[in-house]
Amino acid sequence: MKRFLFSLIVIACAMNSFAQAPPVAWESVSVSGTGRSSVTPDRFSFNVGVQTVGNTVDDAVSQNNKRVAAVLAALKAAGAQEKDIQTSNFNIYPQQNYQEGKPPQILGYQVTNSVTVRSSKVADAGRLLGVAIAAGVNTSSGINFEVADQTRGRDQGLQAAFNDAKAKATVLAKAAGRTLGRVLTVNEGTYSAPPQPYPVQRMAMEARADVPIESGTQEQTYTVSVTFELR
Repeated sequence: MKRFLFSLIVIACAMNSFAQAPPVAWESVSVSGTGRSSVTPDRFSFNVGVQTVGNTVDDAVSQNNKRVAAVLAALKAAGAQEKDIQTSNFNIYPQQNYQEGKPPQILGYQVTNSVTVRSSKVADAGRLLGVAIAAGVNTSSGINFEVADQTRGRDQGLQAAFNDAKAKATVLAKAAGRTLGRVLTVNEGTYSAPPQPYPVQRMAMEARADVPIESGTQEQTYTVSVTFELR
């Protein structure tokens, strides 16, 4: 009877130890992959302005208003819609002469009025920019090309990133004398599609021709982190 009770105790202890044992961790390899896709921009925007100088604020503003009105009228006549034109900045700066030991002397005033033009008609970018210059624009801060639908190219980019990760994992598994098993985890990493502004320097008022502009393509980058089981 004592021997029977001892056997039961041993079995119970063994079962309890088995129940409390931590689960066996999968042997795995974790890698990251990068994929890219190229898309053609379908929107553009540019910022242009008119800068004038006058002896008084009224003089500088009056000159500026006339030239900006001419620019806006020319843009609309060239096909730009009102909803695509937005005033983006308006500044008045006193032009001062500084002399040591004396208070600044105001020599005149500089007025700058900037407008931003946006459109989905990418082919019109150079023509509209040329029209604005011809109408009186004398400052510009650049032109940007954008992709309106950020999901364009996403599937191809993510698939390429996963394939890159799998290829890396395959090499590592082979080096370790193993093979890849099932996918244990997949995490999407960072995504970037930085639009690079096309620099447009300050322009002369005499310019009359369309500005030669190429929208090119934008490269979008995707990354994923994948953990594969090792067999």
